[in-house]
Amino acid sequence: MQRLLVTGGAGFIGASFVHYVLENTDAHVTVLDKLTYAGNLDSLAGLPAERFEFVQGDICDAGLVDRLVAGCDVVVHYAAESHNDNSLHDPRPFLDTNIIGTYTLIEAARKHSRRFHHISTDEVYGDLELDDPERFTENTPYNPSSPYSSTKAGSDLLVRAWVRSFGLQATLSNCSNNYGPYQHVEKFIPRQITNVIDGIRPKLYGKGENVRDWIHANDHSSAVLAIIAKGRIGETYLIGAGGEKNNKDVVELILKLMGQAPDDYDHVVDRPGHDVRYAIDSTKLRDELGWTPRFPHFDAGLEDTIRWYRNNEDWWRPQKAATEARYTEQGQ
Repeated sequence: MQRLLVTGGAGFIGASFVHYVLENTDAHVTVLDKLTYAGNLDSLAGLPAERFEFVQGDICDAGLVDRLVAGCDVVVHYAAESHNDNSLHDPRPFLDTNIIGTYTLIEAARKHSRRFHHISTDEVYGDLELDDPERFTENTPYNPSSPYSSTKAGSDLLVRAWVRSFGLQATLSNCSNNYGPYQHVEKFIPRQITNVIDGIRPKLYGKGENVRDWIHANDHSSAVLAIIAKGRIGETYLIGAGGEKNNKDVVELILKLMGQAPDDYDHVVDRPGHDVRYAIDSTKLRDELGWTPRFPHFDAGLEDTIRWYRNNEDWWRPQKAATEARYTEQGQ
């Protein structure tokens, strides 16, 4: 039985990974999470006590990190400050968590010779033009455009440097935009879904032409497990499911799947530095490791997600009012 330490395991994609591991392997999982606003213990409710442990703490706490890393076989590093808008209003937490926190973890993993997997984002590559046929690959130069993406780029480079300079047994993955159960209602897709449930018209930045490459969180989780099991040390793998959609099409599809008129939404002012298009080429992951997504078609994954939010109002309801109040204050 492997012992996994999952940082940020009470957040959206971290919690999805924890559920996936416990349902599909016999591993033991310890979650380390600071429980900022984005962490939610309810996302980890009902997990088997004999195979799961939760520790509240900061990945910048070197003593705590050292103790937990010493007691595991694999560190899976999801913990991050990850909201672009928040990084524009206050960049400092992104530097602390994404840079100093990652440094603290890789130092502990190096000291105890532990396997390390680093979760990152396609936003480190900047963006692509709408009419550009290219997609991001593992060789695309970094070109981050926000405090969030720049600190994630910095954390990627730290991990790579520790592999080369100190022999850290690490792999990295950069993933496209995730959606699915347990995602905070501040994020684009769950915000629109929960607005429709509440009878509120969805909000769309600008013209809604910005394109994202969507992947269901369970597919992200299965890809991460494949990389941990079979990935080559020091390598980066891009994770994507071929789900390119512009934001306008996503909002209209949500409305259609929820029985509403597809034009029943409002436009709001676009946010500063809003990246135009992300698109992932996951050929390396698929060819080397034989990975394929369960939800290759966005419509089916979105329908699954809408069903989850309809059936789990008790999970997201406590977040909703404060989130909408914050967006209203920002004119969004």
